Amino acid sequence: MRYILTDHARRMLDERAIPLSWVERTIERPAMRTPDPSDPDLERLYLAIPECEMRVLRVVVNTAADPVRVVSVFLDRRMRGKL
Repeated sequence: MRYILTDHARRMLDERAIPLSWVERTIERPAMRTPDPSDPDLERLYLAIPECEMRVLRVVVNTAADPVRVVSVFLDRRMRGKL
């Protein structure tokens, strides 16, 4: 899937030391997808990351954009152990 990163997403990757490869893996093969409750154009993609003690990465994407736009990225504490 083609995608671009917003400035915010780039900053979050840098600040949180999240490898871009984890984001790409999550976009390509998410374990779970949910709509964003506040914006119908956004979707939340989740994937447990083995290299990070199975913590769950949440990647928020704008699916209405072409290519898909990565809006935010973070390790979601509330999803740990749920995937």
